[in-house]
Formats: sequence, C-alpha cells, structure tokens
Amino acid sequence: MKKFKGLLIIFFIYGCGFKVIDPSNFQNFYINNIETTGDKRLGYQIKNKLSIKSKDSSKENINLYINVEKEKTVKEKSSSNEITKYLITVNLKVEVEHFDKIIKVYNISEQKDYNVSSQYSQTIVNENQVIKSLNEILISKLIKKISLINFNDL
Repeated sequence: MKKFKGLLIIFFIYGCGFKVIDPSNFQNFYINNIETTGDKRLGYQIKNKLSIKSKDSSKENINLYINVEKEKTVKEKSSSNEITKYLITVNLKVEVEHFDKIIKVYNISEQKDYNVSSQYSQTIVNENQVIKSLNEILISKLIKKISLINFNDL
C-alpha cells in the first residue's frame, strides 16, 4: 500500500505539467527597435537598459513601443501640514511588435515612496534613487514578460 501511495504521489507531481523555467531561455528575442513616448528621461533610461540587455541578433526580432508615465503624489503630511513623504508611480504601456504585427500589449506599474529631507538637494537625491530602483524593477518585469512569449506559435 505504501508503494502504491508513493507511485501515486510521483505520478501526480510529474504529471501535473509543472515546468521549471530555465533562465537561459529568458532572452529568446532581439530588440530591433525601441520607441518611447511620455516621460523623456525615464524613457531614455529604459531604452538604454533594454538595448544593452538585447545583444544577439540571431534570435527573434521584435520592436517595442513604450509609453512611460510618471506620477508624483503626496503620501504623508505632518500635523503642521508639511509634506513628509511622496509616492512615485511609474506606468509602462508596452506594445510588442513581431513581423509588423502587434502581438502583445503589457501594462506594467510599480510604485515606491521616499522621505522629504530637511535639505532640498537631499530630497532630490532620494527621488532619483527611487526612480532608478523603479526602473530596474520595471525592466526586469518587462524582460520576463517578453521572454514568456512563445514566438513559434505566432
């Protein structure tokens, strides 16, 4: 009976269709062209990071159209009505084009907050650090989403 239960468990584990994603298959694409609209500074940074990560032109050629929106809102105020924290939200609308046909549209959003310092220059440094970290997170999410596209089925 124990052998039967063991075989049954092994059958369910291997028969469920679960696959481990191989990281070497991540980057099965080559970004031929990247066009950005919206926030120019963030768009420029995203474009540079993506073009660095895409090097092998022998893979599937895709074009990316990215709309970048950055929104800065007040998160907290002190009792004296002074702003103590800001919340930055970055939204990406990404259209993936393959052979002149848009095959996927992704909306990726990420947000983070930062503290307002007593010195304005330190507040700007805090904001820039948050934006840089948001960019890294968004780029890694975008690469993972594009990597999961099966270009052979299209």
